[in-house]
Amino acid sequence: MVRAVPPALRVAAVVFVALTAVFLVGPLVVVVGVSLSESQFIAFPPAGLSLRWYDRVLSSEAFLAAGWLSLRLALLVTLSATLVGGAAAIAIHRRRLPGGEVLGALFLSPLVLPTIIYAIGMLMLWSALFGPVSLAALWIGHTVIAAPYVVRTTLAVLADSDPFAEEAARTMGAGRLRRLWLVVLPQCLPGLGAGAFFAFNLSFDEAVLSLFLRRPGLTTLPVQIYGQLEFSPDPSVAAVSSLMIAVTVGLIVVIDRIVGVQKVAST
Repeated sequence: MVRAVPPALRVAAVVFVALTAVFLVGPLVVVVGVSLSESQFIAFPPAGLSLRWYDRVLSSEAFLAAGWLSLRLALLVTLSATLVGGAAAIAIHRRRLPGGEVLGALFLSPLVLPTIIYAIGMLMLWSALFGPVSLAALWIGHTVIAAPYVVRTTLAVLADSDPFAEEAARTMGAGRLRRLWLVVLPQCLPGLGAGAFFAFNLSFDEAVLSLFLRRPGLTTLPVQIYGQLEFSPDPSVAAVSSLMIAVTVGLIVVIDRIVGVQKVAST
C-alpha cells in the first residue's frame, strides 16, 4: 500500500517549483520591463512606459548590422550542423563505420570542452592557416559546437525507432537512397528538428566564440550587446534582448507547427 505524501513534503515541493519558475521567468520579465522604460538608465520597475528604445534599436545601424550578421550566421550554422550532425548520427547508429564509438565520442566532445578553450584554439589555428578571421571562421566554429546537439537529439530518436522498417523497405525493393529518404529521414525528423532549433539558438546567442573571432565589420549581436553594456549601458540593450526572446518564442511556435513541441521535448 502506497503511503500518503506528508503535507510538509508537498509544501516543500510547491515552494521549490515556485522558486524555480521565479528564477527562470523572473529575469525575462525584468528585461522586458526595462526595455519599456522611459528612463535613460537601466532600472526596474520601469518609470513610465515607452517604445523609444525599440525605435532606437531598429534605427541603429550598428545593431541592425550585427543582427543581420547573427541571423545569416545562425541560418548557415543551422543548415550545416543539421546536415553534418544528422549524417553522423545515422552513421553512428548503424555502426557501419570503422571506429564508430570513437567517432561518436569525437562528435560529442564539444559538449564537454569549455568554449573559451576552443575559441582560443580556433583563433590561433585560423590565424596560422588563413590569416585574418572571416565569416567562414565563425561559420565553421559555430558549426563545430552546434553539431553535437543535432547528433545527440537524432541519436535519441533513432534509439527508439523501428529497426525493421528499413529492412522491410529493402525487402520491398527500395534502394539505399530511397530507404534513406522515405524511411530513415522521417524517423529522424523530430530529432533533426530539435537539433536544428538548438543549433540556431546556440549560434544566434553565442558570445564567447564570436568575441574571439571578431574583427571590424564582423560583430555579432551578442558581442554588440556586450560592447553596449561595457561603454554606454542604457535600456536599448534590454530592447535588443527582448527582441531576441521574441525570436526564440517564434522559433518554438514554428517547431510546434512543423514537428510538434511534444515530440521535440521527448528527444
